Formats: sequence, structure tokens, C-alpha cells
Amino acid sequence: MRAMANQAETQPAGADAVMKIAYFINQYPKVSHTFIRREIQALERQGFSVLRIALRGWDAELADVADLAERDQTHYVLRHGLRGLLGPLLGMTLRHPVRMSRALVWAARLARLNERSLPYHWIYVAEACQLVQWARAAGAVHVHAHFGTNSAEVVLLARLLGGPRFSFTVHGPEEFDKPLGIHLREKIEHSAFVVAISSFCRSQLFRWVGSAHWGKVEVVRCGIEPNFHSGVEVRCNPNRQLVCVGRLSEQKGHLLLIEAVALLAAEGEDFTLLLAGDGELRRQIEAAIAANGLGGRVVITGWMGSMQVRELLLGSRALVLSSFAEGLPVVVMEAMALGRPVVATQVAAMAELVEDGRSGWLCPAGDAAALAAAMRRCLHASEEQLTAMGTHARAVVLSRHDADREAQQLGNLFQGAANVAGAGAMNATDRLSERRALPPLESLARSDGRMLP
Repeated sequence: MRAMANQAETQPAGADAVMKIAYFINQYPKVSHTFIRREIQALERQGFSVLRIALRGWDAELADVADLAERDQTHYVLRHGLRGLLGPLLGMTLRHPVRMSRALVWAARLARLNERSLPYHWIYVAEACQLVQWARAAGAVHVHAHFGTNSAEVVLLARLLGGPRFSFTVHGPEEFDKPLGIHLREKIEHSAFVVAISSFCRSQLFRWVGSAHWGKVEVVRCGIEPNFHSGVEVRCNPNRQLVCVGRLSEQKGHLLLIEAVALLAAEGEDFTLLLAGDGELRRQIEAAIAANGLGGRVVITGWMGSMQVRELLLGSRALVLSSFAEGLPVVVMEAMALGRPVVATQVAAMAELVEDGRSGWLCPAGDAAALAAAMRRCLHASEEQLTAMGTHARAVVLSRHDADREAQQLGNLFQGAANVAGAGAMNATDRLSERRALPPLESLARSDGRMLP
């Protein structure tokens, strides 16, 4: 078994015609994770073999046929509950007791400052045992996780247990809300590389890791597939329908959006707003719609598949986002690729894509009056202006967010990481990663008692 593990781990890129990698996600597929599916499929078009592993998602409600197909290809760590992890956990403990001891110590230290208690982190160790087993069986030479939260912790623990080298993609904003609690610095330090989805995202990662590790952080953007936007002639839709697509959650700012709609309605503006999505704040949003007498103007559609979203965007004047915090929403890329301008709050990386006055309208976050003013400018824009903005928006997205081009860049990173692993035994950095303990909490404090980044 050890020989098999070493062979899989140190296989150089190019030793086989197909490089095998594993993707590890907390929940997959998921309605709001279309970008992960597109990335995996683009990598497969590049010639990679991708093993899909997720903690959960086998029973999720899905709106997209493509997601249903992905579910059939995904291995689920928790499908049989914690009892299903006993075999991999016992096997790892008996064969590699030192590795297991080290992983348990790391898990205990990663629990410090974390919102989840110690038992959860020991469960992560058991999940990592299953991940290692499946990765070895498939001959995966690298593991990539999406999000820097618990999924990144599991792949780090899997590495300590003898699994492949790992990397992960950071989207934000969750990772930047609690960087100390999720030990973002340690995850970056011990990874092969880290993907940031935008320059803003990369800058936030730079805040939490020493400059010696900045070279590990690469920008790889989320991409749009040609079949999503092909055959579209950029022509504005002059109707008075606006659409907001996204999870109904606190960070998306829907309640503020309802305030902005109420302000415009009081002025006599004639328009409708569709909220495409669902989530934990749906009842509150429905109550706000009713309280403001907007039942005939604002409609919540629930979740939609990607092609349904496509038709909804094409049937609308513009996309509206009222977010308080973001990564960089894929729906912005989708709207722009279809020639639709975007009204959005200026948070995170939004300004890297939406240019105020050229491809949309930006406004300060948390300001209902400013959001209403931006929406008003959109509603009053001429057909010529909307078409010009849509044309520019489409050109920008197609030049920066092509799924296959971004997958090629990501694939090059996987190849480079595999070549390093295939050069021989673990390098000094990897050996240090296995031995090095996390710094005690007191080392994270400055002389004035405040926490260091």
C-alpha cells in the first residue's frame, strides 16, 4: 500500500497521457457552484482526468440537468454518515500511526480560534483518511479544493496523512471575514499553490501571509463557456424589467434592494424586478416586499438552471446586484457576456469587471438612495447607450473570462506542482510542512495585544 501511495504521489506529469487530479468540495454539485462544474469540465477538455469528491450534495435540490450528471460522477465522503469513515480511519491508524498522531495534533491546533469545536476537526481527520484512500485508488497526483474554509483544512490534513500535494481556490468573502479562525496563513504556507479569483482576492491573501509566499498565489478567473453566450447578437432589451440573481442571504443585500425599489416606486418609476434565487432570508424579503406594497412589482422566482438564467438575462434590461460583500459573482460575467449592462455595488472585485458608465453603473454599498440612483440611470438610459454598454461588457468578459483559457492556466499550475512532486522525494518545504507545528497563539499577538495578520 505504501508503494502504491508513493508511486501515485511522485508520478511526474507526462508519465501517462492523462494527468489525474482530485477535486475536493464541501458540497457539490450545488446551484450556486456552477463555476466549479465549468472549471472541472474545462480541465477535462484540456485532457485532465478529474476525480470529484465532496463531503455532501448527493441529496441536494438541483435545477440544472448538467448538475444532475455531475452528481452521478461524484464520490461523497459523508454519504454513509460518520460510520462510513471508520474503515479508512482505522486503516490509516494501524498502517501509519505516526502520520495519524501528527494529523490529530494539527487538527487540535487548527481548532484554536475556529468557530467549530475540536470534535469537528477530528472528524476532518477521518474525512481526510477517506480522501487519501480514494485519491490513491484513482492514482491522483494532486488534490485541489475550492474555498479556504473546512475543505482546505481537510486537504491539508490529507497531505499530512501521506496524500498528494494540494492547492485550493479562494473566492471570498467568507475567508476574509475570519482569516485567523480558519488559519488561512498556515493553509497557504503548506500548499503547493493558491488560486485567487481576482486581483482583489489576491491582495487580501497577501495581507495574511508573509511576502515570501506571495509567489504561490496566482490569479485564475472563473470562466464562461462558449455555449452559454454563442449565437447572441448584442442588442439591448428596452423593456423595464430588471433581474437580480443570487442566493437570498445577508451578504447579497436584498433587503436594501427592496428599499431602493420602494424609493423608485414612490417617484413613479414604472419597472419590475425579478429575484432569481432562494435562501435563508426568503421569508424576510417576502415580508419586506409586502410591507412596501411591492407585490406587483417584485417577484421571487426561486432557483433556476443556467440556461433558464440565460433566458432571464436576455429578457431583462440589466442585472442588478446590491451586495454588501462578494467574491466576483459569475452571474456578472454571464450578464455581460450576453450583452447586458450591470448595476452593482462597488465591493470587492466588482470594479475589475464592471466599469462605471461603460459597462454598467457602480454605487457605494449599503446606501439605498445611491443604489436607487444607479437603477434610475439604467432605467433612463437610451437604447443606443444600453447597446453600447452591452457591446463593451461582452468584449471585456470574452477577453478575460474564457473557461478554456483559464482552465489551461490552472492546468499549467497542476502540471508544475506534479513535476515538483515527481522530481523525487519530498522537498525541504514539504518535509517542513509535515514536521512544523502551528505557532502558539501568543506568537500571533503584537506587543499591544492586537492580533497580527
